[in-house]
Amino acid sequence: MSRELRVAVIGGGHLGRIHAKLLAQVDGARLVAICDPDLDAGQTIASARSTDDCPVTAYADYRDCVESIDAAIIAAPTHYHAQISTTLLKAGKHLFVEKPLSHDADDARRLAMLASTRRLVLQVGHVERFNPAFTALNDFGVDVKYVEATRASRFPGRCLDVGVVMDLMIHDLDLILSLTNAPVRSIAASGLSVVSDHEDIAEARIEFQCGLVANVKASRISPLPARDMVLYSPAGFAQIDFGKPALTTVRSSDSLSRREFALDAETENPLKYADTLFDEHLQCAVEELEPRNAILDELHDFVISVQCGGVPVVDGAAGARAVAVAESVLNVIEERAWYAFPNSREVGASAFPRRRIEQDHGARRAA
Repeated sequence: MSRELRVAVIGGGHLGRIHAKLLAQVDGARLVAICDPDLDAGQTIASARSTDDCPVTAYADYRDCVESIDAAIIAAPTHYHAQISTTLLKAGKHLFVEKPLSHDADDARRLAMLASTRRLVLQVGHVERFNPAFTALNDFGVDVKYVEATRASRFPGRCLDVGVVMDLMIHDLDLILSLTNAPVRSIAASGLSVVSDHEDIAEARIEFQCGLVANVKASRISPLPARDMVLYSPAGFAQIDFGKPALTTVRSSDSLSRREFALDAETENPLKYADTLFDEHLQCAVEELEPRNAILDELHDFVISVQCGGVPVVDGAAGARAVAVAESVLNVIEERAWYAFPNSREVGASAFPRRRIEQDHGARRAA
């Protein structure tokens, strides 16, 4: 397809507005439609993005614009992703779907298969794949054996149709899955609902058959934001700050890598050895990277993939795999018992904590 790609944005919320704005900067694509059940909201966005040469039409029902588009960006609430995506893929439209691809792993796999069968581009908006701190990993991302990831934010007040696993943790799950093709061996996880109907904090330990171990934490009720990842591989140690962005790497000397290093042979005073250790055996480098608009980068990737018949960085199969692992984490969370002999209200993310025995005693004494 060599002509300009006619694109609809489906969903006029926070991300939909961002995509509608950024499309103007993407060569080979033209925004032609905004779809949102709130037609007034859609018309406001359409008016802001229309020009004399490129008018944008607002629709309350996305199905009304199918004949006038080549591709769509789906930024609707997650529980609509499968329905909207299925309709548009069957109509022969290329899709960019904001993460997660679906809230259901079976639906996500069906979408990936449908796109593949019909030779359509299905890209999933796992934006951190385009973060310069992650793309700069190079050999540190090969044969990774241990990962720690923390992702936290203040309460967003949106995306509350899913919990923190599908909202935030799935970013890191996708990044970790991009480092290995090995199946998951085991998952241990816990999470708690604090202010919403879904888990607001969660942690998981995931072990893969290749030996990779990942400890992942996420919170959307944190007073301080965090977007960090630490990786250990044969190349050494790497620490990513996705927010700055920055990449810190530590490379081991040959003697350390070959397990030939003996501390007692190197020094008689380990307390004063730190400077020598980092000068000679653990070479540290810090890269302060130029920030980029990763959403714009992924939109460029989407349009180029459609125009050239290529595969996007995060295709439907990758998006479906992330949903499958996230769903497995959620299943473990829902089976998590918080006491040795729990009742039905003391299992899962919405468990009610018991009152402490001493509090009960105090209440009795006060009575």
